[in-house]
Amino acid sequence: QVQLVESGGGLVQAGGSLRLSCTTSASTFNSNTMGWYRQPPGKQRKLVARITKFGDSHYVEAVKGRFTVSRDAVKNTVYLQMNNLQPSDSGMYYCNKVPESAITGWGRGTQVTVSS
Repeated sequence: QVQLVESGGGLVQAGGSLRLSCTTSASTFNSNTMGWYRQPPGKQRKLVARITKFGDSHYVEAVKGRFTVSRDAVKNTVYLQMNNLQPSDSGMYYCNKVPESAITGWGRGTQVTVSS
């Protein structure tokens, strides 16, 4: 059974910030690279940031310099700090394993809406 609980989304103005959180099971957290996926309305879900179990992070070009992914091994939680948000960042955000071929289910996600 998938144990992924995302939170922290909301409505912000362009230029604002949000911090997303994702809590999962210890086994998932400790064994996998974890990532944040974004699904804009009517579009496919895509990976925007990931962090390895060793703490190495990677970002798609569109969010580099604005988003920071981190992880807390004590809380089995992955975070996504999002700064200087733009309307194009709007969508449902999900955390999960990376790569997608390792995914067995999805959480409910958290909605981010950025107004211009």
